[in-house]
Amino acid sequence: MEKAAEPPRSRAGDSKGSDSKPADETVSTTAKKLHPEVVAAQVKDVLSLLLVFRFVNALCVRTFFQPDEYFQALEPAWDVAFGSESGAWLTWEWHHQLRSSLHPAIFGAAYKGAESLMTAMQLYPPFKALMLVALPKAVQSVFAALGDFYTWKLATAIYGQQSNVPWAALWMTVLNPWQWYCSTRTFSNSLETTLTIAALYYWPWEVLDDAAATKGKTVLQGRDRVNSLRLSLILAAVAVLLRPTNLLIWLGVLTLSVTRLTLDGASPLKPDSLVVLVREIVLCGTATLGVSVVSDRLYFGFWTFPPYKWLYFNISQSLAVFYGHMPWHYYLSQGIPLLTTTFLPFVLIGLYRSTSSKPGSSVLQSNILKTLSFAVLSMVASLSVISHKEVRFIYPLLPILHILGASYILGFFTTPSTPDTSESTQPSSFKPVTLRHRIMLANILSVNLLLAGYLSMSHQPAPTSVLNFLRSDFERLHPDSLSLRTPNNNSSEELFALFLTPCHSTPWRSHLVYPSLRARALTCEPPLHTQPGSVERETYLDEADRFYLEDEDGKYGVQFLATEIWPSISDGNTAPILTREEVPRYIVGFEGIEEVLTQFFEGEGRGRDMGVTLKKVWSGWNGAFNEDWRRRGRLVVWDTGVYMS
Repeated sequence: MEKAAEPPRSRAGDSKGSDSKPADETVSTTAKKLHPEVVAAQVKDVLSLLLVFRFVNALCVRTFFQPDEYFQALEPAWDVAFGSESGAWLTWEWHHQLRSSLHPAIFGAAYKGAESLMTAMQLYPPFKALMLVALPKAVQSVFAALGDFYTWKLATAIYGQQSNVPWAALWMTVLNPWQWYCSTRTFSNSLETTLTIAALYYWPWEVLDDAAATKGKTVLQGRDRVNSLRLSLILAAVAVLLRPTNLLIWLGVLTLSVTRLTLDGASPLKPDSLVVLVREIVLCGTATLGVSVVSDRLYFGFWTFPPYKWLYFNISQSLAVFYGHMPWHYYLSQGIPLLTTTFLPFVLIGLYRSTSSKPGSSVLQSNILKTLSFAVLSMVASLSVISHKEVRFIYPLLPILHILGASYILGFFTTPSTPDTSESTQPSSFKPVTLRHRIMLANILSVNLLLAGYLSMSHQPAPTSVLNFLRSDFERLHPDSLSLRTPNNNSSEELFALFLTPCHSTPWRSHLVYPSLRARALTCEPPLHTQPGSVERETYLDEADRFYLEDEDGKYGVQFLATEIWPSISDGNTAPILTREEVPRYIVGFEGIEEVLTQFFEGEGRGRDMGVTLKKVWSGWNGAFNEDWRRRGRLVVWDTGVYMS
């Protein structure tokens, strides 16, 4: 891909001056250019190191962040790979076609290929399970590395091959705690981020140059330029299909590319170039959309258009608010600070100063930075109008923020490079930079490392480790029920685990693996049957809410267990409707519900005749704090004692 569609390099980094504040922004024309073989080797080395780095990163992330990592990607992927009888949990979004099948199709293909290979090799089922659990991390680590790589490549295209700013941008993305915590997770936002920065790299930035600088040459002409544009548009189209809000970034880029509002110089875009641009947008968009529609047809079994369904349910029906409501300033006060952490001051300076031309920078470089900052500001402003907000929704802006802030963090922590007038055999004629403000730099790096380490290893590790325990115990108890496709005929009919936790508090089949391992969890389906603003919607409580609903005495859970989980015992005059097997072997919950279980099964609760004797068999640390009171404390597994083995 690098050779086939290498975009024509712009003149952005070729200016003759340099702003004294954002040090090393441009390179003197007296500098010796790097030999093409050196550049090629450098690119190969950077990509290889990033692939290794993100693979290690993926293996180190052992904590739970948000359920979308699993239920919007891995559960439908598991369903694709192993069939509808595999026990995958498809949430309401998939039953109502809100999501594109393109994202889970990637992991579904990986699952299917890996399972076929391991079956041919006759590997031991528990080992196969371990590999399948780790597989999505390995796949996503490649996308994460590519995101880092294209951040560096785009910065190089803007600032120049011999500038140190691209290296600063690379170090920012590598040392960013948010990147370490989220880039290797299987969120659609993570893939969207990689697609966006890659598409921006292949975008024909020469359309932002000054017409006088192009010397009459027509932009968007020639096979290389058109191929680069096509690749950019295809990547952008896939990103938009995954997350329709990604369109806001490209509207910002296109708006300034065509109108040149706030940009310097005259547009080099001539009518024939505009025709090429419009033609390729239509052709590439249509082709990508066609592939997506066919993919969705194969997955859902009928023709559908998920982007429309997404807009209808989340915007027209206001169902997104059901999952949270944030103030208008959320992205400004929390979103961008969480994305950039300790780099925030430099990013804000870069974002502000990129809106105006800098002395010494070329017209093209200045216009590119203006366009990127406009894309950031317009997307943040647009998403701020929507009530439901999450940091992940602006994640695709992070590589841009790194590029905008790189020049200023470099200028603050290093002395400016100066030309070396002595004879030198080195490819560059610049002396090595010298670090300054070292104590502050050490503090920033220490904070970043501590944040990354805590979040990836110690903050909410229990939701994934508890499933490892359950799966291992199932393998011990039912060694003949370890098929990955459909439940074995001789498998136990027991309900292996009941999760009394807030809904989607743990992964599901992507970690439980075996379809014979039956489990049940509280759900949180939104009120699809209600109208926006209706009393019914305002008073709606999902299953998890009803479990945690406190009564007049400030207690919760007992009545819910009696009336909704085991309703047969609510009337002592009739025989139990449910059989013994529907009492689970294990109950999983946060330690706060222990009093609820004790009261229901052993105290005055109506479950005292069910023969349940609770015994803790596993508990896991779940972090020093949690903003959700229902998830505070350790995650515990209780054996109900109803099964002898």
